[in-house]
Amino acid sequence: MDEILLDPEHSRGPLSAAAGGAARFRIPSWQDIQAGLRSLSHHDLWERRSPLDPLIYVVAALSVASAAVLGSLYGPSYEVSVDGVELGLVQSRQSVEAAIDRVEARAGSILGHSYTLEQDVSYQFALSQREERIPVTQVETYLFDQIGEVMKTSVLTVNGELIGAADDPAALDELLASIKAPYVNANTISAEFVQPVVVSKEYTSTSALKDVESMRAALTANSMERVDYTVQAGETFSGIANSHGMLMSELQALNPGVDVNRLMVGQTLTLSQAVPFLSVQTVDALTYDGPVPFTVEEVPDSSMYQGDTKILTAGVDGLATYSANVTYLNGVEQSRVINSTSVLAQPVPQVVAVGTKERPRTMATGNLKWPIYGRITSGYGYRSIFGSYSFHTGLDITGSYGAPIAASDGGRVIYAGTGSGSYWSYGKYVVIDHENGIQTIYAHCSSLNVKAGDRVYQGQTIARVGSTGRSTGNHCHFQVKVNGTTVNPYNYLP
Repeated sequence: MDEILLDPEHSRGPLSAAAGGAARFRIPSWQDIQAGLRSLSHHDLWERRSPLDPLIYVVAALSVASAAVLGSLYGPSYEVSVDGVELGLVQSRQSVEAAIDRVEARAGSILGHSYTLEQDVSYQFALSQREERIPVTQVETYLFDQIGEVMKTSVLTVNGELIGAADDPAALDELLASIKAPYVNANTISAEFVQPVVVSKEYTSTSALKDVESMRAALTANSMERVDYTVQAGETFSGIANSHGMLMSELQALNPGVDVNRLMVGQTLTLSQAVPFLSVQTVDALTYDGPVPFTVEEVPDSSMYQGDTKILTAGVDGLATYSANVTYLNGVEQSRVINSTSVLAQPVPQVVAVGTKERPRTMATGNLKWPIYGRITSGYGYRSIFGSYSFHTGLDITGSYGAPIAASDGGRVIYAGTGSGSYWSYGKYVVIDHENGIQTIYAHCSSLNVKAGDRVYQGQTIARVGSTGRSTGNHCHFQVKVNGTTVNPYNYLP
């Protein structure tokens, strides 16, 4: 390699003669870099080329490269201190100020009011390598930990609602397990809460700290919720209310459009029922013996009327071992899914003769119909009338004077006349025996269209509306007896 010799005035350049004539590189000083840059600023640089020109370009290139290297390794930073405690270096003050805003906003959200940090945050400028800087989230976490009204602890929420907080997360897990425990047995294959339940570690107000028993009381507290109920045969409005621990007025308030004197089988009522705040749904795997229902085989019989049946051979249920998954809600069965069945004894089919002979028009159908349609002025049951409190044996249905009264079903008239004895208050009335254990009575008539011994069909006019006997206006007193006992007509009418 050719050797480059320098004049004494250029002895601080990047390259100089070493002892023994060998050349060596020297890192240019700041003065060398400044001198080189000044020489680059002359307008006649290209006209005054000299042996030093290549060196100037080398110096400029090295200075640019050095600046790039330094810029990639070092940068401006700020040493952050909180109340005199040094936390570390961050890239900018703005990032810390943004973190303070987030801390104050979040603390205000947790506490329910605006919050301002009282800590003294100071900054000291410094140059540092990037790997020496701490993430601003570390500063944010430290600031949160300085708030006395907020703490990071285990929090229990149900369906998004805060129930309480505890220092020991195991205590919350044990609480939840104890609420499930009463519904779990050896057959239980799953036990889950119906509502979303979350135990998490998060910041919350110190006021959320609660003892386990107070949280248990909140989770097991009952509230009244609405449920549907299907009316069964023979039930009354008052009976349904009593059986569910409700007052008549409470049941009426939940069912404003329902006529309490006219319930129908299969009708849906709204009831109130106690439900715990936190509900538990379990599934049990059960194996049990149960009946196999028998089938029914029908045999036509021309000697019997249509609609009439007679059992020829009684059916007998079989026996089987069932494997099923049974779902419970707070211990009450909701559904049952049969997974497998092993029959131990086959059922015996029931054989039934079914009549095919055409029925006479005057035979009872077995289904009563309204004798007239009008407003109910007095229902079945106790009432106050004529200055006394007595039991009303039927329904009083309003109608215009002389309006037709129809037979509720087919049958034979066993009485048609004016009331006497215990029936003196009925005025003119008709009694029909439907020859199936049911009798119907139609009272306070203005006139009668039938006589005792007549056979009548369903819907036939048997009398006219009036106000005879002990009556306060035109209406039909309609009464139903089953096997000699007076019953509520509502339970037999459509």
